[in-house]
Amino acid sequence: MGLPGMVLSAIAAVAGAIMYWAVTYQGTGFKLSTVGLILMIAGAFGFVVSAIVFSVSRREVGTGTHSMSRETTDSEGGSTSVHEERK
Repeated sequence: MGLPGMVLSAIAAVAGAIMYWAVTYQGTGFKLSTVGLILMIAGAFGFVVSAIVFSVSRREVGTGTHSMSRETTDSEGGSTSVHEERK
């Protein structure tokens, strides 16, 4: 879902609005206005769900902490250790 789902839902809602308000043809067996209304409702629902998924999946940059630990040993056997933590 996410951003592509939002785009597809918006397209479905727009297509439903066109079918509901702009198309005047009434076929036998089903009404295009009913199909348009169903597409608008499904598009609006899909847009809301996709927007929620998109907002939850985004996280702020730089909120985590980074740490680094390193220990080195020279040729004479001496050791040095470094620990660094950044927020």
